[in-house]
Amino acid sequence: MTERKHYASGEPCWADLQTRDVEAAKAFYQHVFGWTYKDLPTPDGRSYAQAFVKEQLVAVIAPQNPMQEAAGTHGQWNIYLAATDAEDVTRDVAHAGGKLQFGPEAVADTGVLAFIEAAGGGTTGIWQAGTHLGSHLYNEPGALAWTELLTPEPQAAVAFFQQLFRYEVTEYPQDDGGSYSTLMVNGEEVAGVVPAEEGEDAAWQVYFGVTDVRKAADAAVAAGGELLVEPDDRTEQGSLATIMDPQGGVLSLIQV
Repeated sequence: MTERKHYASGEPCWADLQTRDVEAAKAFYQHVFGWTYKDLPTPDGRSYAQAFVKEQLVAVIAPQNPMQEAAGTHGQWNIYLAATDAEDVTRDVAHAGGKLQFGPEAVADTGVLAFIEAAGGGTTGIWQAGTHLGSHLYNEPGALAWTELLTPEPQAAVAFFQQLFRYEVTEYPQDDGGSYSTLMVNGEEVAGVVPAEEGEDAAWQVYFGVTDVRKAADAAVAAGGELLVEPDDRTEQGSLATIMDPQGGVLSLIQV
């Protein structure tokens, strides 16, 4: 098991879940991934949970904010891209065709946070590490392993992120005439950009690693979740599946 010590600018470095029932979500994901937890207080008197794989921090499960709760928003996984300088990244957002939603703002000594909306839609977290690097594991069982943006305007999204992070891009033609784009850092593919289905809103799809996709998918269903996409062993990436937790949080499983 390899511990991450650094994330280069533009690499996905962290994912967290906002949900209306933290305790229920903890039980669900413990059943799927075997996570253990450390509970910490929020400023408003509630609590959030740090999730660990063999004492390595891999995610956070946090309560929704009051506006999300009032609106009845379903659970949502957020993805964060590493930034050497969050202020420098966000300065280019509007010029690149996106919108700055929040920040950049220091989160005590843990780092600097911003949220942006890409051209073509989809909220993306930007994280400049302080004491909090991000996930201590990557592409390991129970940890973030891949992420891709589903958007109705994939070309605009690719151009947007290229301007912010200077990604190299590889295009993979698809049978339907479209293409699957991968964003690359130092010659390595780090994220994908995918055309969204008609009528589908732009959003990041988050993938967590497992050793056995079928076993993890069955565990999710047994814990009260829903299997949205059956395990598929015919992909080049290996076996994949997509699940939804009881509070509506959606994520995919990928064999690592």
